[in-house]
This record gives sequence, C-alpha cells and structure tokens, in this order.
Amino acid sequence: MTDSLFQSTNHLLMIEPASFYANPQTMETNAYQVQDDAPRDVLFAKALKEWRGFRDKLLEKGVIITTHRGFENCPDMVFPNCMSTHGDGGLYLYPMYNENRRAEHSSDLVAMLQKAYPHVHDWRHYAGDQLHLESTASICRDRVNKIGYSGLSARTSRVLAEKWLDEKGYSPVIFETCSHAGIPVYHTDCVMWIGTSLAAICTPCIIENDRSRVVSSLRATHAVLELSMEQLSAFCGNALEVRGAEGKRYLAISSGGYAALTPDQISLIRDHFDDIIHSDLSTLERYGGGSARCCLMELF
Repeated sequence: MTDSLFQSTNHLLMIEPASFYANPQTMETNAYQVQDDAPRDVLFAKALKEWRGFRDKLLEKGVIITTHRGFENCPDMVFPNCMSTHGDGGLYLYPMYNENRRAEHSSDLVAMLQKAYPHVHDWRHYAGDQLHLESTASICRDRVNKIGYSGLSARTSRVLAEKWLDEKGYSPVIFETCSHAGIPVYHTDCVMWIGTSLAAICTPCIIENDRSRVVSSLRATHAVLELSMEQLSAFCGNALEVRGAEGKRYLAISSGGYAALTPDQISLIRDHFDDIIHSDLSTLERYGGGSARCCLMELF
C-alpha cells in the first residue's frame, strides 16, 4: 500500500502505558493538560483501562492492532508521536520538543518496525538545533491529494515541516493558531482531521490572516465539518479515519469528543463513514492533553 492510494489504513500501532500522569515537561505548550493531587497509581489504573477499552473497540470492528509496551519514565508514550511509517518502506524518527518524550524512541520498537520499513530517516538530531517535528501530530496529511496541513507551534518548526513536505512531494499548507489560552495549539491533529471524503477543522483557532486560505484548500478536496473552540477543547478535532473488516471506514474519536458534536455534525459524519467508534478516554484527555488520534500510529 503506498501513501497515495488510500487516506487511511487498517493497521495501527498502540503503545500500552507502563505509567501515566500529567507530564510536567509538556504543560507549558499543552493548554489542555490538567495537574492536580490525584495519585499517580490511580491515574495509571484509569488510563490503562481506557487504553485497553479503546483498543478492544477497534479490534471488534476488524482493525488490526499491533501493541508495544511503553516505558515507566515516559508518561506520554501512550501517544506515539515520535515515528511514522510510509508505504514506500520509509520510517521517520522525529525530533521531539520535550526531553522525556525524546526517550520514547524504543530501540526494540524501531528494530521491529525496520523489518517492514527498512528505509530509516532519523531526524532526531535536529532537536539539538532547537528544531522540532512530531510526526502526524505536527502535519495532518491528505495522502490522496498529497497536501500537508501544519499548524506552527513550539513542537512544530516551519523549517522541518517544509523539509518533510518537500521530501514527500506534498503541497504545504502552513498556518498559525491561537488556543483559548492565548498560545498556539500544540499539535495540528487537535485542530483538524482528514478522512477520505470528509474533513473537520476548528476554524476559529486559526489566525485570521491564514483562515480562508486553509479552509479553501480543504474545501477544494473534501466536505468540511467546522468545529468551535469549545469542541476543540473537547478533542473533537483529535479523531482518525481507520479501516476495519471488509474495508469499512470508521471515525475513531473519544466519547467526550463524540458527546460534544451536534446531531447535525454526527449525521454528516455518518454520511461519510460506515460507523463511529468512540470510547471513554477522559483520564488520558484530562491529564495527558491528548485523545483518540494521539493514541494511534498508522502502519501503511
């Protein structure tokens, strides 16, 4: 399967957490994380239950799941943003912004993936130059039309976004955002998702000078579902098209994100997908600041 034949895949990698708590290193850039006095062992038990429940719902629909266990000193490893795979046999290793996220590059996992993806593009050294890119979280990819959407932030360098898009032959749509907290939205995949025929985007968070250009590009190839700032905070934008049994297409989203959608928005999604897979990820969302799409690494 090459990147350009299908927007989505039926095979996903999920990292089972070995620990979970609000990562203090990421809170400066992630306005959606919360830190309180909840004991770490309680948070971990809840997060693990949520992760397993989400995995099982995907499996029930015929999605193929490969799992790997995370590291105890990497609370965000449940969100595999440090690598991406490509239908041409490429495996990218990305320069993560936070130090304890750079430790997520498991040598065992890299070795396992190299068997299917032997062409390794190791970009980790760019972190030493204060340049960062965090996989599909930084660049939302319209694979069929070869367009890459990238919202700039501390975790997404314009230099590296442009370099990646150029290497992969994608047309760039790069823009700036502003969250409810007055800082950039830390990851593009919280702002938007792209399916085969329907895409969703939080237009109000895109700065005014960029907004019409981004939305016009998306509307040229897709029906577009527009999200509010409140829906952005509910992780409605952090969803992913996945393929299950018989090639059926599903939208994977958290139950919190699903509940924040309007009936008309749900109806529109159902017009473009065979079904919606939603699962409770409230602990992962509250303390990790990530949701359904963040938990899934596509294997092409």
